[in-house]
Amino acid sequence: MNRRHALRHIALISGGLALIPSCDFSKDDILAAYQNLKVTTSQKVLLAAISDTIIPAGEIKGALDLEVPDFILVMVNDCFTKENQEKFTAGLTAFPAYAEKTAGKKFDALSTKEKEELILNGTKLEGDDTPEGKERGNIAYFLNSTKRFTIQGYMASEYIQTEIIPYSLIPGEYNGAVLISDLQKPRING
Repeated sequence: MNRRHALRHIALISGGLALIPSCDFSKDDILAAYQNLKVTTSQKVLLAAISDTIIPAGEIKGALDLEVPDFILVMVNDCFTKENQEKFTAGLTAFPAYAEKTAGKKFDALSTKEKEELILNGTKLEGDDTPEGKERGNIAYFLNSTKRFTIQGYMASEYIQTEIIPYSLIPGEYNGAVLISDLQKPRING
């Protein structure tokens, strides 16, 4: 065998072996940042789309711009009991099938109005002891928790607290000679 051919084959084989660990053939990895939750990347993207539907960007930043989905997952990971974490992840897992069954399309393919109606109707679902009822209950629990944490994370963000509704630690100085009608209302909507 020619030495050049042997070196070329060795280089090709070692290059191929170096690339094999970077090739990931699994379907969807579980995010390691949230130890107690088994949330995949695609589920986090879905959660981001839902939180962006709840508080979309407009004249001011929306929930997605303020990284509220990370806040939601941290709160569920750190503050929920094991049972509630399981209900949340079960609802998150069942939501795409519910969206496709209810609306006839995937959640991403829906219009903004259809997404809002789907989420609103999903928060009103009631569960029972049947497997379908438990799934409905999990979806409602997931959507209600997501809605609550989206609003909480959005309102507690640095952007909202410093630029939109300036937070003052102290209520302000006391001036007893000012009429209430002369006071300015805080800027809530920017």
